[in-house]
Amino acid sequence: MSPVRVQCPTCQRDLDWETAPFRPFCSERCRLIDLGAWLSEQRAIAGESAPAEENPVTDADFRNREN
Repeated sequence: MSPVRVQCPTCQRDLDWETAPFRPFCSERCRLIDLGAWLSEQRAIAGESAPAEENPVTDADFRNREN
């Protein structure tokens, strides 16, 4: 049976699924590029927005707890 070949979602390079250490990416660089896109909200899962919290926690709440 021939090895499964897939494309890196970031750069589209072909790679062997079984031997790729950063699968589904071809390299750590491509993995980090993808992570950065998610963190900067360039990528998102479609869906409804989360409802706003009635009592959101603020930085002041954390400062008051530490004292």
